[in-house]
Formats: sequence, C-alpha cells, structure tokens
Amino acid sequence: MKTMTSVEAQNHFGLLLDTAQREPVTITRRGRAVAYLLSPQEFAALSQGTATDSTRELLAAFRGSGKGGGVARLVAEREAERLREA
Repeated sequence: MKTMTSVEAQNHFGLLLDTAQREPVTITRRGRAVAYLLSPQEFAALSQGTATDSTRELLAAFRGSGKGGGVARLVAEREAERLREA
C-alpha cells in the first residue's frame, strides 16, 4: 500500500487518484494516518462485506487510531495546534 503526506496529496492530486485506482492509499498528517483513499470497486466490496482481508485490517487499524472525543474537544485541539504553529 502506498502512503502520502497530506501536502503530497494536495500537490500531486492526479497521481493520488491514479494510484488509488490500483491500491488503497494512506494519507498521513504529522506521521499519523488521517485518511484512506479507495477505488470505487474496493469501496463497493467494503460496503457489501466482500472486501479483501488486507483492506479490512487497514480499516480496523485506522478506527482504533483516532483521538476520539466530541466535536468541541477536536475543535479546541485544532485551535491549540494552530496557535502553537503561529
């Protein structure tokens, strides 16, 4: 599976889309997986419960990696990050 940073994904969006047609792509921010891009065929397989084992494992790992919490907490964390970077 390919991995791209969020900046690379923005700067090479066409490449990102082409790669996702062949295999799932992990998009990272600050070293953490923040999203996966899948082909429509792979998404349909996931929706119908016929996805490959590797795709199911990928999603299971992603679901367990989040910070959790409510929207207010996530917004507050983003604001704190923005202030630290300024």
